Amino acid sequence: MTVLVSDNLPAALSASLTDEQRQAIAEAPREKRLEALASALSRPENEVLARLAAAANLGLASNLETDPEARGLLPARLVHEYQIIPIKFQKAESPGSENSDAQLSALGSQLPLHLATAWLPDELMTDWLRTFTPRPLVWHLAVPERIHQLIIENFGVGSGSLEDGDDSYVAPEAQKENEEVVDEDAAVVRFVTDVISQAIEDQATDIHFEPQEGQLRIRYRVDGLLVPVPVPENLLRFQDAIISRLKIMARMNISEKRLPQDGRINFKANGIVLDIRVSTVPTIYAESISLRLLNQKKEAYSMDRLGMNAEEQAQIVSILDYPHGIILVTGPTGSGKSTSLNAFLRKINSTDLRIITIEDPIEYEVPGVNQMQVRPEIGLTFADALRHVLRQDPDVIMVGEIRDKDTAEIAIRASLTGHLVFSTLHTNDAPGAITRLVDMGIEPFLVASAIELVIAQRLVRRLCMECSRPAPIARVKLLENLAILGCNPAEAELITSLKSPVGCDRCRGTGYRGRIGIFEIFRLNDEMHELVLKRESTRTLADCARKHGMRTLGQSGWEKVKAGHTTFDEVLRVVTVTEK
Repeated sequence: MTVLVSDNLPAALSASLTDEQRQAIAEAPREKRLEALASALSRPENEVLARLAAAANLGLASNLETDPEARGLLPARLVHEYQIIPIKFQKAESPGSENSDAQLSALGSQLPLHLATAWLPDELMTDWLRTFTPRPLVWHLAVPERIHQLIIENFGVGSGSLEDGDDSYVAPEAQKENEEVVDEDAAVVRFVTDVISQAIEDQATDIHFEPQEGQLRIRYRVDGLLVPVPVPENLLRFQDAIISRLKIMARMNISEKRLPQDGRINFKANGIVLDIRVSTVPTIYAESISLRLLNQKKEAYSMDRLGMNAEEQAQIVSILDYPHGIILVTGPTGSGKSTSLNAFLRKINSTDLRIITIEDPIEYEVPGVNQMQVRPEIGLTFADALRHVLRQDPDVIMVGEIRDKDTAEIAIRASLTGHLVFSTLHTNDAPGAITRLVDMGIEPFLVASAIELVIAQRLVRRLCMECSRPAPIARVKLLENLAILGCNPAEAELITSLKSPVGCDRCRGTGYRGRIGIFEIFRLNDEMHELVLKRESTRTLADCARKHGMRTLGQSGWEKVKAGHTTFDEVLRVVTVTEK
């Protein structure tokens, strides 16, 4: 039952690679070697995984389920280091397998142990496993992402760092430390690094450390939703040390536990540089800490990648060519407003335009653009920075957010004196931006004269392209959803099925991967101009805009549902529907 495979690639695959490629694969982490091999062969990972399994005479496992009875056999450090997980195995792979397994089961401890691995097992790995179990080993190759997910689910993030006991297994990086015993402080340092690294891998935007009664809860915000993070069972014992470690990294006062504090961490891992904003608040059990992850080298989005269709892009691009005016993007925190503004800047960026931005924080670096970070603690607010920027002879100004009357007045004055101004507001819909500015104390005639375009947006989770499948939808349910979103019921006539989430190894069983935007674009015309001067309500403005062809967030979401990008549940989750 035991399969021993050399750490080297099978000859059938190795022959297709250069020495440099083989070296790069060998030096990559185990969970990244399949990706490196697929890149070297210029083939999809699924195909390369199947070829690798066949060449090494290993089973190929899918729809993995862990074996809870075998979980206690292996230490968490070994499982993390070698990216292996004990799995349940469906018998009858070959005619004689059932008989041989039955014979082995009679020997008790000789029942085979089925292990899924992200890469070919080697002799060192096998020797370590034999230290902890005498059972014969049966290897299966599986998707690395799924194996890593199962390790996290069963052992917890950072469990290899905080493992209790005096296990004989010591990870290679620990062996290099002059054979010293790794103390608790070092374990906590590694654990915090593991939590942040896993958040980066999961593409989380926030990490929350939340002390509760009898536990320290950790949650990531992924694709806009909070996701509980599996943690080691002994985590509570390290709670105070973990909180202190985070405060030290953020250069906070670790002795002050009664007052909220703010700080920043510059985190570097695997070539990624993160600017992490840290906030602490005292709670009844201990300090709760929130981390906002800002990737300084994050790939910027073009207007295509935002999810805008050709018609929406044309509406916006026509205004981007204006020499003056204000373009506002609205929506709640985390709805992608800064990402959209950055895409607009990149669209118009050229050597004959002087572009200056005032941001908090600077999320994307734009080549050729002068970017300024506000510093309220020393008096450099949005309003104060904007006053000085106007003396810098700018053509285009981006103000990260209009938070108060002063900033709004200066931005409007800048637009009326020949500058194109981009900014954001927190409103539920696009017409609401007009009434918000009037409520701030800006004269309606100034608002109507300065505002050229308002874009409301939300982010919905995108269906996984690997596993989403069409599913029939009841006409009654379809009509009900269309009514909620304010869409024309006639659009349901030919719809019998819509794509729905399934869940696979690639999307970690959620059915969704990534996010896509839905948009509501509001442009003032003469009739709406008069309504603004009369201080009419948001609802009146919205009704007039819809009459003149404005597509609402709900209607934009329906377009994405029809196109198979997302689902009704996602659109309804993020769209605020007001009573007509």
